[in-house]
Amino acid sequence: MNLEALTALAGIAISMTWTPGPNNAMLSASGANYGWRRSVPHVLGVAIGFPMMLLLVALGLERTLKEFPIIMEVLSWVGLAMIIWFAYRIATASSARESARGRPLTFFEAVAFQWVNPKAWTLAIYLTASYAIGDAALTNILVAAGMFVVSGFASSLTWAVFGSGIGTVLNRDWHLRAFNALMALLLMSSAIWLMLG
Repeated sequence: MNLEALTALAGIAISMTWTPGPNNAMLSASGANYGWRRSVPHVLGVAIGFPMMLLLVALGLERTLKEFPIIMEVLSWVGLAMIIWFAYRIATASSARESARGRPLTFFEAVAFQWVNPKAWTLAIYLTASYAIGDAALTNILVAAGMFVVSGFASSLTWAVFGSGIGTVLNRDWHLRAFNALMALLLMSSAIWLMLG
């Protein structure tokens, strides 16, 4: 992979992992409600889940999806249902940060979410078509996956810490409830935008 392609890939990784979207809205809400330390499994699940998905798509899953487009359609609707469920959980989260009743997403839940996230599928297929080509296809896609691990981890942790800071500032019940409602609305808006886009 030449320097130009590597620079373009870095730009894609940074823009896709750092900009607001379903993962970052959920990470901010998790940080605000549970603190960033309790959100670390969620952070790791996001950072590792997408690169795993990218590798599998590049290794041949894309061909299966082209043969059976109904799979993508089903995954899109399952993803929308999961986003609605997560938005509901965020909107109705207990305002007490130390609540024993609620919990952040686990590592495996965060990994699984990548598989029904329409933004992740679109990106994985685009990266496979753009970088998993030629004699160095496997090397290129491993570089891309590694870049997304690094950028995804830094971004996910930052969004969780950002949310944690907001949770500390919003120390009154109604402030945190308003923030949760805003994050749920942002999550729902991004889901609708992804489905229509």
